[in-house]
Amino acid sequence: MSEVDLKKFFLEQVPLFASFPADKVETIVSQSRLTTYEGNEAMLETGDEARNIGIVITGHAEISVTDNTGTRTVISQLGPGDVFGVMSTLTGDRIAADVIAGNRCFVLLIPQDVFNLHILTNSKAVAYLSHKLLDRVRTLSTDMLNSQPGQPAKADDPYSLSLHTDSPGKVLALNVGISQIHFGIYDTHDLGSDVHGIIDNADPAISRVRVFVGTQVRSAERSPFPLTDLFRVIEESTRLLGDAFAFHPHDVTAVGHRVVHGGSKFASSVVITPAVIADIEALSVFAPLHNPVNVEGIREAMRQLPGVPHVAVFDTAFHQTLPPYAYLYGLPYELYKQHGIRRYGFHGSSHRYVSLKAAEVLNRPLGELEIVSCHLGIGASLCAIDHGRSVDTTMGMTPTDGLIMPSRSGSIDPAVMIHLMEHNKLSADDLSAMINTNSGLKGISGISSDIHDIEAAANDGHHRALLAHKAFCYQVRKNIGAYVAAMGGIDVLAFTGDVGETSAAVRSLACQGLGYMGIRLDEEKNRNLDRVGDYAIISADDSPVTILVITNDDERLVAWETLRAIERNALSVAMREDQAEAPIPIEISAHHVHLSQADVDKLFGPGHQLTPEHELSQPGQFACAEKVHLVGPKGRIANVRVLGPTRKETQVEIAMTEQFKVGIQPPIRESGDLANTPGITLEGPFGSTTIERGVICAQRHIHMSPEDALRFRVRDKYVVRVRVEGERELIFGDVVVRVNPAYRLAMHIDTDEGNAANIRTGMLGYIEEIQNRY
Repeated sequence: MSEVDLKKFFLEQVPLFASFPADKVETIVSQSRLTTYEGNEAMLETGDEARNIGIVITGHAEISVTDNTGTRTVISQLGPGDVFGVMSTLTGDRIAADVIAGNRCFVLLIPQDVFNLHILTNSKAVAYLSHKLLDRVRTLSTDMLNSQPGQPAKADDPYSLSLHTDSPGKVLALNVGISQIHFGIYDTHDLGSDVHGIIDNADPAISRVRVFVGTQVRSAERSPFPLTDLFRVIEESTRLLGDAFAFHPHDVTAVGHRVVHGGSKFASSVVITPAVIADIEALSVFAPLHNPVNVEGIREAMRQLPGVPHVAVFDTAFHQTLPPYAYLYGLPYELYKQHGIRRYGFHGSSHRYVSLKAAEVLNRPLGELEIVSCHLGIGASLCAIDHGRSVDTTMGMTPTDGLIMPSRSGSIDPAVMIHLMEHNKLSADDLSAMINTNSGLKGISGISSDIHDIEAAANDGHHRALLAHKAFCYQVRKNIGAYVAAMGGIDVLAFTGDVGETSAAVRSLACQGLGYMGIRLDEEKNRNLDRVGDYAIISADDSPVTILVITNDDERLVAWETLRAIERNALSVAMREDQAEAPIPIEISAHHVHLSQADVDKLFGPGHQLTPEHELSQPGQFACAEKVHLVGPKGRIANVRVLGPTRKETQVEIAMTEQFKVGIQPPIRESGDLANTPGITLEGPFGSTTIERGVICAQRHIHMSPEDALRFRVRDKYVVRVRVEGERELIFGDVVVRVNPAYRLAMHIDTDEGNAANIRTGMLGYIEEIQNRY
């Protein structure tokens, strides 16, 4: 840009200089510094001292802040003529946000003394800067407001994994099972005094009680008792640990209840209402042994403690992000549609906790990690957690499916069951008892369901014990490999649960032979766990994949989920009150392509510029006249629309039904999240290009401005449930909120989702609840 063009630019396109005469602008520019920043280079960084204000001449940049989870929230977009560094220069405070170049930017930096002498003396310039300052303070305040409830705020607890709350009290976690009742009592201010208890009612003639606090353990036996006496038994049992640890119902501020099966109805823990209880009872068809007993415990606890919130924490909830191709069985589709026969998965709270803890340990955002979580205990399951979402898990419609477990069979040929019914004359009850209590390690070894008994017998040369141990470890190792393939990579392998935490042999054999995947175990660390609080790192120093052992505490997880659910519920109630049913426009997003300039050149000729045909709903976005063909290993999709403007990297978005047509299986991802995604070939009129990655199925999402986010009481990356009215009213779960000052309010779903629900562009949706807050 020549000096003449530069002077004209400052006079005509920089609002700050609108009231300045030409000679004054020339003086300011001559005493300032012109500089260039490359894409992703920081112009200003949080914590810097304010020395200049900047004016963007060419290029674009973002003002953004990063929270303690590593999540970056964009406050403002900068383009030619925009200023930055205003807040710190006017207030004298250090820089409160980062300014990052989006591409190559040409910038004028005006020193503090020049700013004070020539700009602060111009009343109109000061008024303009004050207006910009007010806008950015408001946006920053919006972000801070949205980040407060339950958001990571402390360096020592970045994912809010502690149970600390501002108000003192105790959270009671209950797991009322068929033969055992587990409970945990957690003081939200004294985090080191957790009390745990197990009431074993397996023997109809006697109840055995054990209570723990720290290393203290006390045991007692008593006559069997009705559930109505549960709180009295808990109080008497905890008193064995000393009066300081005795349970007093009036101290309880919240109660969390573990519920085995939430079906497709519940994608997160929920505050219990009569309607929720009715839904849990209806879902007993999938867990006839568990859900009815869970409901008994809920009813009794609500009778004993009617004045505090009660929360249902579902084993299945975390896995509601599984895609259909991962949760469907190879059965007639009508069985799924009419009767809900599908894979649901379990141990959800444990797998979710493991993913958050792993992100905390690695000091990396959860949204960029690929994790295989191994919950190995009385029940055993693996989970593939891709960028914070469960995308596959080994358990199925019930907890019996999947891995060989201590006493459960795991996956078996269904024809085996038919054979046993026909030839061995086993009834349904006989089969249920066999596959749930007399199979797995116990069934193969003929010794025990306890992994340590198995290992001791194997060490003594017991053939069946050795065989059982090998079979168990083989299945764990096999499924780790499967999930690495499912996600296209792995950053963390984590072990939790009684077996996962206590058996070095199981961990060793599960990792054996996986070095080529980057999974390299340090056998010394594995044998001698050096725990840092509630985790230990057992991977070799040069291992690309971090291998962790994470302490499992089921009742603590229930308490943790309980506090999160209560916070979500409070936000949802306030949101509904403030919104007065504020609608969100729905838009159907067909398949399309975003191109980099390099690929534009290859497809349409060197130097070709995209041709805007019409504007899209999001400001600055447009549909182009250009179209391309997508060519996969199996087939092609012709005339796919290109959207502009160009991006740093080419991205292709197709619907689920189109995957088979081209022969690739892209993951469900947010736009721009392209790690470990498949590639494809694009054909244009000038030539073709093959991208190594970049094909996704877009996750349903809502675009919001910061003002919209404040109104809806949500934040960037929140996951919400949205009700869509119409002939076939339904609720979409797993909808990601995306907040940016440049966005206009709209929810985007793809053509498959729109067709399935008979939704048309222009229909309205309403946020029903906050599903998750990452």
